[in-house]
Amino acid sequence: MSPASAAPAENPAPQSPFQRLDVLLEGLEPGAEVIDLGVGEPRHPMPDFLMPALIEAQAGFSKYPPIKGTKAFREAAAAWLARRYPPLAELPRDELGILPLSGTREGLFYVVFSAMARRRDIEQAAILLPNPFYHTYASAAGASGAEPVFLAAGPETGFLPDLGAIGADTLARTVAFFLCSPSNPQGAVADASYLEQAIELARRHDFLLIADECYSEIYTRSPPPGALEIAARMGAGLGNVISMQSLSKRSNLPGLRAGFCAGDPVFIGDFATFRGTVAPQMPLPVQHASVAVLADEAHVEANRALYAKKFDAADRILDGKLGYYRPEGGFFLWLDVAAHGGGERAVKTLWKGCGVKLLPGRFLARDNADGTNPGADYVRAAMVQDLAITETALLRIVETLK
Repeated sequence: MSPASAAPAENPAPQSPFQRLDVLLEGLEPGAEVIDLGVGEPRHPMPDFLMPALIEAQAGFSKYPPIKGTKAFREAAAAWLARRYPPLAELPRDELGILPLSGTREGLFYVVFSAMARRRDIEQAAILLPNPFYHTYASAAGASGAEPVFLAAGPETGFLPDLGAIGADTLARTVAFFLCSPSNPQGAVADASYLEQAIELARRHDFLLIADECYSEIYTRSPPPGALEIAARMGAGLGNVISMQSLSKRSNLPGLRAGFCAGDPVFIGDFATFRGTVAPQMPLPVQHASVAVLADEAHVEANRALYAKKFDAADRILDGKLGYYRPEGGFFLWLDVAAHGGGERAVKTLWKGCGVKLLPGRFLARDNADGTNPGADYVRAAMVQDLAITETALLRIVETLK
């Protein structure tokens, strides 16, 4: 498999994986009561203090919020980062830039335009992304006019791109690198040495390392290291590195549309200027509620324990089947269905046979230059339902594909 491949010319705003899934299943009747494991939408209880906090600040809906966020929000985000990644507590506050996002997805999209602007000297800019990948990365690269370069991230590389396989010519014109850890969809975690290597590349070639760490608080064993943590430990500040953080997964609040980016203060300042003309602000009541959410870890620990119980069930039900492994982080299963005709066929079989909805792996990946697709033999299952429903879904999958 080729370690990297450039994308063919295409619509910069293609269908999302979920629109493609709707098309795939159109006209097919589910074989049982539907269990949706297709969308990574957390279904656990949201924090019970959220609504009181929103109501407390509801008058703020009558005001335009500042694009840079309130001082309280920035301080809450900085305090959380310092608790989660202790080396950041040693940095002077002005060396850590923080910017609120109305959901991390919009930040992941808009950030490439500022990354392009900081390297106007590059004529044919490239943006690196893993393959498979979160679909917003590719849409952002395409919309910006950069060339998306897809880096193989299959089992042979531990489901993370092989950094040593990226060509010198590609690195010379790279403006940004999307790195997701824990990864979506495979649940792989970049360890400290991997992150250090990625940061060294970013600084040597002066591109922006965009660490998508939306799943950082859902893990199996030890907390995944963060890119900012490693950058701070390496010294020389946080230059060339930003982290994208989300309350959607950490706190079961996908509808709140609350997140933030943090890191390189110079870049964050430029990104704030850009966002001031095009991007949505986070409403003041949402910022107020987010302060309370970031300050509380009890609900995060309870959330993590619920996922652990579901993965325990997966260990029991899927052991030795469908290439199952317990992911290091995140809440997805990446199951091998090559023996069942590949991802699309298996998804239709499961839908018609037992009403379980999964996402074909091909919809999360791009064809390599040789025509192969690293997601073709896989399906993604989002472990977002409660324990009983999840167990039922897994048992149905095993029975239907036996």
